[in-house]
Amino acid sequence: MIFKDVRAGRPYPDHGLSMRDWARIPPRQIRLDELVTTKRELRLDTLLDEDSTFYGDLFPHAVAWNGDVYLEDGLHRALRAALQQRTVIHVRVLDLEHLRGLGT
Repeated sequence: MIFKDVRAGRPYPDHGLSMRDWARIPPRQIRLDELVTTKRELRLDTLLDEDSTFYGDLFPHAVAWNGDVYLEDGLHRALRAALQQRTVIHVRVLDLEHLRGLGT
């Protein structure tokens, strides 16, 4: 299996981060088999498009919540990495549990 689990939707509360906020989170390596997807479907044309991140962040976005890491944005990039037989990718991970503990 490529991912830890495949789900439809986000089980965590809305975090309200903007693209600028995400850009402040440094990317870190994470194993694909540790990620839980929040989308069950993808568009094949986007998967095969070399320029799919031209206007977006180069790194996928994930949210750590209740012991799991949910891939919020970047499913196509993660799947491309898997097809290239890579087991890890660089991801911006928001630790939502930590933020909620701080009261933000």
